[in-house]
Amino acid sequence: MLDVETLHPRTLSQADLATWREMAAAEPAFAGPLLGPDFALAVGAVRDDARVAVIRRDGETVGFLPHHRRPGAMARAIGSPLSDYHGLVSRADARLDAAEVLRAADLTAYRYTGLVDPHGVFGRSEQKTAHVIDLAASGGDAAAYLEAVRAASPKKIKNWRRLDNKLEREMGTIELVAPDRSQEAFDQLIAWKREQLERTGVHDFLRPDWVRGLLTDLFLKQTGPFQGLMINLYAGGQLVAGHFGVRLDGVYHPWIASTNPAYGEWSAGQIFFMRAIAAMPELGLRHYDLGPGHDHYKGAYALSQVRIGDGTATAATMAGRVASSLDGVLALAGSHGAGPVGRLSRRMEAIASVELTLGGRVRGLVDAFANQAQRRGG
Repeated sequence: MLDVETLHPRTLSQADLATWREMAAAEPAFAGPLLGPDFALAVGAVRDDARVAVIRRDGETVGFLPHHRRPGAMARAIGSPLSDYHGLVSRADARLDAAEVLRAADLTAYRYTGLVDPHGVFGRSEQKTAHVIDLAASGGDAAAYLEAVRAASPKKIKNWRRLDNKLEREMGTIELVAPDRSQEAFDQLIAWKREQLERTGVHDFLRPDWVRGLLTDLFLKQTGPFQGLMINLYAGGQLVAGHFGVRLDGVYHPWIASTNPAYGEWSAGQIFFMRAIAAMPELGLRHYDLGPGHDHYKGAYALSQVRIGDGTATAATMAGRVASSLDGVLALAGSHGAGPVGRLSRRMEAIASVELTLGGRVRGLVDAFANQAQRRGG
């Protein structure tokens, strides 16, 4: 019989935090910065609806499910949509079943878009690919890794190296600054990213106060195994490209990838990747996690991939069965596809995840429908 206690992250005991860290460290799939208690604590500092279901059996803690409880007892991954990886952290021998956990936690369903489930708690789900730069594939040698990248895509890498030389020749000395602690550079990366989101018609996940608060808190947290990390590329003293995200020990997960629009002809984002990979050993990084999507440019540098789940787990209750049926109907209508229904569905998902106010949701919906109309008109 499962016993689930649902707590705000800030009220977790030191014993719970230690157990969670131990469980995450014991399973390589859970070793990233987004699946441990530190990320839950960081999100809890900016969102009152952050929750952790502490799962116990016979008095022993066997798992943790961090989430946000949303209307209708729907759970979403904590920190979504910044939580590119999420799931139920447990021991391999915990023998947990998602439907029973949700029932015990008084939740109807759990919506996931980047499920990490090495112990099969959630059963089968639709899968997608996430991209990883893993230096272990080359014995921790960045030069050997870059040579493997060159061998896999010789024409692309030759061209990007040519552009690297051209940028330095025409715009001045290239310098990779890592970690970069410049507030001005941080603000600029955010501004460029927001301009890109608006230009491409993607929902602006950086607009809500809680997202900006979380990123700022992590930018300021620059000590300890869990901290924010900004890596930037400069040419002639001018910021041309950069990443900002969070790291846990040797695993880095960037959220913000921005480039200076004025440097587009040099493919500054690609030059950045080459320089950042070369700097990984000095930064103590072994794992540079690029997440899912944008295969056309991530794939050239990320020689490793992981599979993550996308779907909805429902509780072993009547309400859960109703939610499962509704999700099936939406899937048949094309909500998981690449067409207009799928695009609108993903846009609505992003709005539901990130916007906490009625005004934010209404504005997001207006923008979403305007974007759909623009696509049809084009």
